[in-house]
Order: sequence, then C-alpha cells, then structure tokens
Amino acid sequence: MVVTGGAGFLGSHLCDALIARGDSVVCVDDLSTGSADNVTELLGRHSFELLVSDVSVSLEVDGPVDAVLHFASAASPPDYLARPLETLAVGSEGTRRALSLAGAHGARFVLASTSEIYGDPEVHPQTERYWGNVNSVGPRSVYDEAKRFAEALTMAWHRALDADVGIVRIFNTYGPRLRPGDGRVVSNFLTQALSGRPLTVYGDGTQTRSLCFVSDEVAGILALLDSSITGPVNIGNPDEYTMLELARIVLQVTGSSSEIVHAPLPVDDPTRRRPDITLARRELGWEPVVALQDGLRRTADFFSAP
Repeated sequence: MVVTGGAGFLGSHLCDALIARGDSVVCVDDLSTGSADNVTELLGRHSFELLVSDVSVSLEVDGPVDAVLHFASAASPPDYLARPLETLAVGSEGTRRALSLAGAHGARFVLASTSEIYGDPEVHPQTERYWGNVNSVGPRSVYDEAKRFAEALTMAWHRALDADVGIVRIFNTYGPRLRPGDGRVVSNFLTQALSGRPLTVYGDGTQTRSLCFVSDEVAGILALLDSSITGPVNIGNPDEYTMLELARIVLQVTGSSSEIVHAPLPVDDPTRRRPDITLARRELGWEPVVALQDGLRRTADFFSAP
C-alpha cells in the first residue's frame, strides 16, 4: 500500500490501521505539514517505509503496489492559505502522479476528497449528488478547487482508462495528532481551553460543523478501499453542532473556566456542514460510533500529555 501524505494527521492514523491489519505500507510525505513524529512507532518495522518526497514533483515507489491512497495536501485553512500554489499543485500534478503509479501496477486508487467541495452549501444535509457552491476566485478556492479538480481527474482516469478508483469526501475530522496550532476548530478550542485562554468563536457562532473522530473516519476509508465502490462517498459524522455549542462542550469536557469571545468570520467560511451518509451506510455498512464528548476527551488527553 502507498499512502501519500501518510505522515500527516489523518494519513498517519491510516498507516497505523493498515499496518495493524497486516498490510505493508510506503508512506510518502514531504513533511511540509506532516511530521515524522506521527509515524515514529512504525519506523524500523520491515512492513513500513517513510519516503520523504513531494508527490507533485516525483512519486517513485519500488516493488509491487496493491493500492494507492492519495492523502497528500495541506488540510487546515492556515496551512493551505499559506501554501496556495503548493496546494493546487498537489491536487493537480500530485493526483496525476498518484493515478499513474496506481495504473502502472493495476492497483486500486483512493482519493481523499473533502466536504469543502460543497462550498457554502445551499442543500442541507449534503448528499453526494449535490454539486456544491464554491467561490472559484476566493482565497479558500486553492483548497476547494484543488480537490474538485482532483475528483474530476480521478473520474476522467476511471472513464478513459477503466481505472479502479474510489473517492472519499472527508468531513471535519479530529483526534490525537492534530497539531495544536493548525487552525482547525477542535484543536483551537481545546488548546485555548486547556491553557485558560478565551475560546475564539468566529462570527456569531451559529455556523455548524459535523465532527468525526479519527478512528471512525479511518474505518470508513478502509471500508471504501476494500470495496469496489467508485463514489464519491461521504464519510463523516452526521451529528451537527453550532460553533457555540461546540465551544461549550469543550469547556465542559476540559473543566475550563475560559470565556468565549467572538472574532470576524473568515471570507467564504461555510455556514452549514453536515453529511448525508445514506450511501456509506448502505454500500459500505459504515457509520460512526464515537460520541463527540468521548472523542474530545481523548483528544484533550493527547494535548495534555507531557
């Protein structure tokens, strides 16, 4: 198995799960937003290799390849806004190289797409049939459109070359190995609460997100990998919370006395986000099992560890 972006937050958990079930893994990562620390426990195993490389420049892997899981990309807003050209490159040329590698080996290809392709949705909850509402010239478009192009390229490869592909649309995922300062809402709230700083809620806090614990997300991705489903398939938790609700739950879970403060809403920030997972339930037999409070406690424990 080849996992691009395998030293990142989600990619490293995916590598763990693949190794745990007996697969051999080549993790390809340029370590721009990922970290070798995320795969420290795997280093030295005969079934795991870390290849430091930018997949938008080169993707050369020796030996047989059964599957290519393309998870390389900055994923948090501060990261992709700071690396706009690199984000577009990994979604375009990086996806092409990953598809080429899979094609050369007759391997299944799984693309990590995102709920961000729905933009600020006018359909709620979001089904895979919804085409989205994305501002193609806004600052967030470097990520949104990179993923939309990656989906288009993957489907063109599938139709033109009869390639075996699967597309997973990942909704907000959280858990251990999130970087404290990566700008995602869960890591922001938890690090602020644990340090006694005010929790920053953007806008009036009525915008919603649906948060999936990382073990649930990985289980859904593996179910898609092991299937013959092309998709796209939403993999996310359909439980929906406003940002004010989430902030209050974080304060409860951590026992923090931090106050909640408000800041201006970022440009093109989606107002609603909730997956319809009917397809995943029916075709993959998957649905999330980790409750938000439990997942937040596990993540808080990770941030609190020495």
